[in-house]
This record gives sequence, C-alpha cells and structure tokens, in this order.
Amino acid sequence: MTRGIGWYVHHQGAGHLQRARAVAGALPRPCTILGTLAGFDTAGLDIVDLPDDRPLGDAAFEGRDGEAERPEALHYAPLHHPGVRARMARIAAWAERVDPALLVVDVSVEVALLARLLSVPALVVRLAGTRTDRPHLEAFRSATRLLAPFPAALDGVAVPDWVRAKTLYAGFLGAPTQGPTEAGREIVVVFGRGGAGGTGSGPAPDNLHVHGWVPDVEARVARAAVLVGGGGDGVVALAAAQGKRFLCLPEERAYGEQTEKAAALARLGAAIVHPGWPPVSVWPDLIEASLALDPTVIGGLHDPDAIETCAATIEDLIQNF
Repeated sequence: MTRGIGWYVHHQGAGHLQRARAVAGALPRPCTILGTLAGFDTAGLDIVDLPDDRPLGDAAFEGRDGEAERPEALHYAPLHHPGVRARMARIAAWAERVDPALLVVDVSVEVALLARLLSVPALVVRLAGTRTDRPHLEAFRSATRLLAPFPAALDGVAVPDWVRAKTLYAGFLGAPTQGPTEAGREIVVVFGRGGAGGTGSGPAPDNLHVHGWVPDVEARVARAAVLVGGGGDGVVALAAAQGKRFLCLPEERAYGEQTEKAAALARLGAAIVHPGWPPVSVWPDLIEASLALDPTVIGGLHDPDAIETCAATIEDLIQNF
C-alpha cells in the first residue's frame, strides 16, 4: 500500500488551502489536509479538522502567549489552552495511525518541530521575506527540505545561504493558468482579504468604479492595461500569469513578506513599486511608468507547470529518503 502524505495548513486564509488542494490533486499518492477548516470549501478532500488554537476569547491570532517565558525556538505556545493541546494530540494520533511518508507544513514553526519529534519527515513551506528569527531558523533546520511557493528570483537578499540551498523553489502554486492577455485601456486595482487594501481618499472621479468583492477577478484583470495591487502572492502570481504591467503597492507585513518581494520585482524591472497607497499627485507618473514596462519580464516569472513540477519534486523527495 502506498503511504500517503499530510499537508498542514494554518489559519492564514484560503490561499494556503488553495495551494494544498492544487498540489494534492497532482500527487500520485493519497494526501490528507490537516487544519482548522471550518468555513472553507473542502469538498473532495481527505481532511483532519483540527481544534482552533487561537487565543481564547479572541477571533484573531496574535501570538499573545507570555513571550518573556516562552522557549526561544517557538513562536506560539500558550499554557492552559485546550485547543492547542487537542490540536497537537490529533496531529500526533493521525501520524501514528497512518505512518505518513511526509508532512508538508504550511505554515507553523510548532508543527514543523512536532513533525521532527514524531519522526516524520517534514517539507516546511517558507514564505517570502527574511525570516531569520530563531524560531523560523530552528524550524528550517528541523525540516528535511523547504518549499518556497514563489520563484527564486523573488527571494529576499538577506536570506542565509544554507536556507536557500535547502529550498525547493516551486514558483507560484495555485496560480491561474491563463497566459498573457491582450490589454484594453482599463486600470484595474485588486486587493485581497489579507490586508487593508486601497485607501483612496477624497471625492471619487467619474471614471473610478468600485466593484467590491467580485468572483471574476481574472477576467477583469485580462482587460487591464495596468494591474495595481499589493505584494501578496495571489496578486503577483496573477500579474505574472497574465503578463500584466504591474504597479505594486506593498503593504507592511511581518518579516518584510510583501516589501521584500516588491523590491525584487523592482530590481528585475518586473513592476513599478510604491510603498503603500500613493498620494493623488503621484498617480499620473506612476501610471505612465507602469505603461512603459515590458510585460514579458513579469510574465517570465510564471511557470504554467509549477503545480505538476512541485508534485513530482515531492514524490522524488519521498522516493529518495
């Protein structure tokens, strides 16, 4: 019987589950998704739903767990939290029951270290930015390999060499497969649910239309002469997949996740970058500079075979343990 793998997803939005679903569908072996999955579409997936480990009485994860007394190798380890205890116990029970060939950890320092304690090889997802704090480095050290869901060209300049050497750069996973599209004249602004988004102020001009949350983002972007958005993986992947001239407005995130990715885009000539929402006076120059971009540069960051290649790489990794 072929041993399956597990894919752990944390509480950080649909993008992590989308990534897991995409790669799992291309794997030649069973894949179980582990995480707190209430509210997500898990149709057709083999799942282990885990108890919530976020702060009691608080809807958001903020890592408030007595940092001064927390072991330095951990990010979040509160005491007297039944959700944390049940969560870790359920992961351990699953590992003992199925004897997985691999656990993909996307993302959690604590689960990466738990996998090592359970004697389960771990492929730890490494998000963009420079994560050189001790907990991240210990999780990276404990992993069999690391997986970056972005191209190597977008990695942070301060990432240690040994971390780079241990990393499988998978490219954008779960990105749209549509290739370059013919642009119209529209400027399309796209922000996801993970940040503050655009903060335009003042009266709206007649040619500005606010569409809110829409289900057909890719089709709207296909008509754009310029795509404007943050520095998250989803928007950057969309710009690359469609070969769109891109005005990147990175938001502040821990470890420089968006700002460092945006800096790499600027170095490559793949985007025009402005930190945060621009004042009204600079928009004309930003749009003019964006229109002058060569869209083949950002288009070159898109790998249409990224998901299949990632799945094949994971299988090769398992076979060579």
